[in-house]
Parts: sequence; C-alpha cells; structure tokens
Amino acid sequence: MQLERIDPFHIVSDDSVESGAVCISPSSFLQTPFWASFKEQHGWTPIYFRLNAGSGPVFLTVLVRRLGRFASIAYIPLGPAIDEVDPLCQGRILADLSALLVSYLPSNTLCIRFDPPWGTTEANCASTSADTEDAAPASAKNRSVRPPLPVGVREAPAHIQPPDTVILDLTKSEETLLAEMKGKWRYNIRLGEKKGVTVRYLEGEQGATEGIDIFYGLYLDTAKRDGIAIHSKNYYADLMRRGTLQNGTDFPFTGKLSVRVYVAEFEGSALASIVTLFCGDEAVYLYGASSNEKRNLMPAYSLQWQAIRDAKDANCNRYDFYGIPPVDDPSHPMYGLYRFKTGFGGSIVHRTGSVDLPLRPFLYAAYRLAEAGRALWYKKLVKLFRRETPRRS
Repeated sequence: MQLERIDPFHIVSDDSVESGAVCISPSSFLQTPFWASFKEQHGWTPIYFRLNAGSGPVFLTVLVRRLGRFASIAYIPLGPAIDEVDPLCQGRILADLSALLVSYLPSNTLCIRFDPPWGTTEANCASTSADTEDAAPASAKNRSVRPPLPVGVREAPAHIQPPDTVILDLTKSEETLLAEMKGKWRYNIRLGEKKGVTVRYLEGEQGATEGIDIFYGLYLDTAKRDGIAIHSKNYYADLMRRGTLQNGTDFPFTGKLSVRVYVAEFEGSALASIVTLFCGDEAVYLYGASSNEKRNLMPAYSLQWQAIRDAKDANCNRYDFYGIPPVDDPSHPMYGLYRFKTGFGGSIVHRTGSVDLPLRPFLYAAYRLAEAGRALWYKKLVKLFRRETPRRS
C-alpha cells in the first residue's frame, strides 16, 4: 500500500498519467473536493491523496478537525473505496492506511475515524409487502443486520453517516419504479397530483435565499415536532451556493452538480420541502421538512417522486434515501422514516458504520466519553423533550 498527497485542483490530461496526473475519481459525493470544500467552511481541513492498494489507484479525502487547542480528529467519509468482505483483511487495510496517514496529520490527532463503504445489500420487496402498519415480528427488534466490524478497530460512540439506507436503481423505467413501490405510495403520489399539490425546485442563489428561507422555516417546525438537532440556516444556504458550480469546472471529478431545494405547495402555501444533491451518477436525498398543516395531501410523496424523475433526467443511476433505522421495528423512534423510505422500493443497504482507530489511547478514551454524552443528548434526550436544538456544523 502506497499513499501520495495530491492537489485535485491541478487537472492535467489523461495522457500525462506517468507524470503524476490525477486521473482517478471519488467513489461518493462525500469524497469529492466539492463536499470537502463545503466542509472546510464549517471547521474541517481537507487533505487529498492517491492511494495505491494493489487493485488500482483510489481517490481518498481525509477531513481533519481541531478540537480546541490540544487535540484533533481525522475523518474519512465512505472510504477507502477498496473492495473487501473479510473483516480481518478490512482491519489490516485500515491499520495500514492509518500508519501511512499519521505523518500527514497533526501530532495531537486522537484517532482516525472511518465510515467504510463495506456492507451488505438485501432485497426490499415493497410492492409485495402489506401497506398496513402492522407490527413486525418480535424477532426483528433483535435481528442483527449490520456486517461485522473490521478486526482491530472500535465502533464509534455515534455514527457520522447513516449506516443503513435505501437505494433506488434509476436505470429502471418510471413505470417499473412505480410498480415496485407499495400500492399506497403510488396512490399518495397520484393523490397529490389530483388535489392540486404542485412541486418546484430552486437552486443557485435563488435556492440559497428563497429556497432555504422556505425550507428552514419548515425544518424548524419539523425539528420541534420530531426532536431532531439541526444546523444553522447559513449551513444549508452555503451548501446551496456551492452547488451552483457546475460540471466539475471548479470542483474536479464532480461531473454534473446540482443542489436543489424542492418545495411542495398547495394554494400558495408551502407544505413540505427537501434538499437533494445530484453529483455525478448519484442523487442523494439529504434533508426533509414538513408543515403541520394539510398533511392529508401527502406532499412528501409528491416531492420524492419529482426528485426521482429529475434524477433520472439528469442521468443519475441511483437515488439514495440516505438513512433508515436498521430493521423493520415499530418500536424504533424513527420507524416512520423506515416505513416511508422503504415504501418506495429499491434495495436496503447495511454498512459497517463509523469506526475508530485510536492514535493516542488515553486522550481518545476521554474524548470518547465526552462524545458518547453528546450523542446521548442529541439522539435521546432531545427527542424525549421534543425541542429544537441547533448544533455545530
């Protein structure tokens, strides 16, 4: 395994590979210079590498964040993009990579945190399952679906990226996608159209101002209703503005790039809104918000269907709903999210989740305790008290 630091903004032609040209592409939007530059405006420092691991070169983005004056953490979202299924070999890959990265990181780095892309996929037979909210079998509550951890790492106190998600195959026709949804989902999509729900999207500066104004107002209602923690309004506006940079001109390897605010309206009133990202061949549903009014018009279904169709038109080949509970368990506090997203069909993906490789064990242990307390606050107590709590970016 070899590691070479690179400047991804130095683009040369593919015939200059022998002179060190950067001709590899990130495996996910989380690994792109676009996303890293966005996170740089909110406290992270990106470092870019070419990783040669035997099976070919891999683009690798590492994000570093200072934790006060005396500590830092390094984070690798959805990487490294190396195919491996054996936990022992996975552990060796992460250990070897960490050893190579140490010299590029601040000396006070407590750990390297990975969100590896490794996982399993299961069929989601939405169209053949019942549309009712009957309880899942009791065994579902304890059924383990997550793949085993790589050997030699520790599971992080909280997952950074959602380890479980639903992904639609957009190479299928619209007719097939509709047929593979639950029947009630098709009905709700048509209901919105019949009742006069309209959907539009905004991007660029209009998205960052008018679009985010609408979205954030609804998001505050959602946060209060569901007890979730959200970023500042500026965080989402900044994401929109960065999404105006098109076709990889400013951010290499991104390909087509569009960050959009979709808004579902009825008689001039905004009922629901989502933020989606089209990046290269993937489309990702990042954030969603809804009003407490006229929920019987099912605007969330209209929003998703419009975004899915637009993603197909943009030649994306997959639509990532980006996060569900791990199993079909009605007792889970986010079960409604599981039911909503899986109802659209697609495949269910279970990844390893966030794992840590400590570099300074004593200080890492103290940081881990603090982070576990923070996770308890945001994921348990905030939901319990059902109040909106802004958080750091």
